[in-house]
Amino acid sequence: MDVGIGLPNAVRGVDRSGIVDWAQRAERAGFSSLGTIDRVVYPNYESLIALAAASAVTNQIRLTTDILIAPLRSNTALLAKQAATIDALSGGRLTLGLAVGGRQDDFEASGVDFRARGRIFERQLEEMGAVWRGERGIGPAPAANGRPALLIGGYADVALRRAARYADGWTQGGGTPDAFAESLEKLNGEWSSAGREGKPRAAALFYFALGDDADQMARESLGDYYQFLGDYADQIVQSTAKDADSVKQYLSAFEAAGADEVICFPASHDVGQVELLAEAALG
Repeated sequence: MDVGIGLPNAVRGVDRSGIVDWAQRAERAGFSSLGTIDRVVYPNYESLIALAAASAVTNQIRLTTDILIAPLRSNTALLAKQAATIDALSGGRLTLGLAVGGRQDDFEASGVDFRARGRIFERQLEEMGAVWRGERGIGPAPAANGRPALLIGGYADVALRRAARYADGWTQGGGTPDAFAESLEKLNGEWSSAGREGKPRAAALFYFALGDDADQMARESLGDYYQFLGDYADQIVQSTAKDADSVKQYLSAFEAAGADEVICFPASHDVGQVELLAEAALG
């Protein structure tokens, strides 16, 4: 199982070093991927631009949106072009994780109908496929395989059906290893029903905060980011891996559940977190 690390693009106070230096340290440490989280109504760095910056200072580590809220990008042709550009310039390192999103304020700020996001998303998946196949006269071509690697995120059964129809696999986007295993079983069924060969790629994530101030980092960062969820935000804070043993337990449980990759997302933009996670997860 591959182990990736999230960029702190959605951690308050992140600056250039939290993207550029973090990316370089992550590649040297041996992580499989750099991941990003996506929002509009929050002081985060935009996901694709953050990954483009990381791409420019790295050579091998994969670049993953986990996830990108596709319906917020109403110009689908431009989204496809941006993704293909990053994929081409990075040498085929982009994995595009896409989902419908769930924050109404993001949709209001973007002028997109929240209630129509599922229908919009499916049209986008069709249109992006046409762009990447060269049917719209829009370039550049992705680096290889006709399109960037593509994962669909979400918990609902419709997300699993979309993954089987359009993508290379699925990303859980947060949740327990038991829930992951249950969804993966459904995904495998959808994959077979769609006549797909082989097995879908399946990815998971969890949050971490390591060091003396782990509890405070988790509460200040994740409590703030997930404040809109009310009391459930406290559960997310409590579920954060705050020591090496917790990191190892999460990784072992997700591997047993069938994950091909787990991306560990930080609750701090302190670049020292990269080495602390490497010691816990890769040592």
